[in-house]
Amino acid sequence: MPHPARYEPRIPSARKPFMTLDLTFFLVAIPAVIFAGISKGGFGSGAAFVAAPLLALIVDPALAVGLMLPLLMLIDAATLKPYWKRWSWPDARLLILGAAPGVAIGALFWSAADADVLRVFLGVISLAFVAFQLARAQNWIRIPDRSFPPGAGIFAGAVGGFTSFVSHAGGPPVAVYLLARGMTKTTYQATTVITFWAVNIFKAIPYAILGIFTSQTLIAGLYLAPAALFGAWLGVWAHSVIPERLFFIVTYVLLTATGAKLIFDALT
Repeated sequence: MPHPARYEPRIPSARKPFMTLDLTFFLVAIPAVIFAGISKGGFGSGAAFVAAPLLALIVDPALAVGLMLPLLMLIDAATLKPYWKRWSWPDARLLILGAAPGVAIGALFWSAADADVLRVFLGVISLAFVAFQLARAQNWIRIPDRSFPPGAGIFAGAVGGFTSFVSHAGGPPVAVYLLARGMTKTTYQATTVITFWAVNIFKAIPYAILGIFTSQTLIAGLYLAPAALFGAWLGVWAHSVIPERLFFIVTYVLLTATGAKLIFDALT
């Protein structure tokens, strides 16, 4: 007598996580996307990556990063016009040239990382960013008064390309290089806009190849597109109105809490 067929349960692939577009998702995602738009639109992109760690608290980190890229590209497009040709092209060119190999290295890292590795990486980057900014505020770390040599711009672009690929956190290394150039606030802001517009275009093709974009992230992105555009508009307006100190205090508190929570979740 033949044995009855055994039932083999299907285990979902760890590389194909699922995202539920429920009330909790939108309560976290909408403020996070608006916050990213404000940062990219008015404050040099330095804190824009806070959206990815916040989203990683409620969805798989791969989905969080994949969801944010089209929205960041939308914010880039919306903020190009207000800052058009107000950037320092020689500096932007060096950063963009360096970012290309950095993005390639990020793609190699991504293919070998699982969800908990990405959570730890996002958490460490978040805490390191806060620690760096606090140390700079206390003059424990000093950015040199003289400009870096051109090679430093390429190196900063490479580091920024890597961290931007894996966590949309390319702002800090780029900021270190640009702050040493003695730019005005608007020139600095415009240079980050054109730089990350190019970097995010570099990232789009490997994101698609690696499956970081999914049908879910694209659908969720459509829902969140108005929030991204509103944040970009608000950021351009806030560039000359809202004190940067207040904005970044809120950013550092959010990043500290979020980074600690991501590391805790990954290790436990």
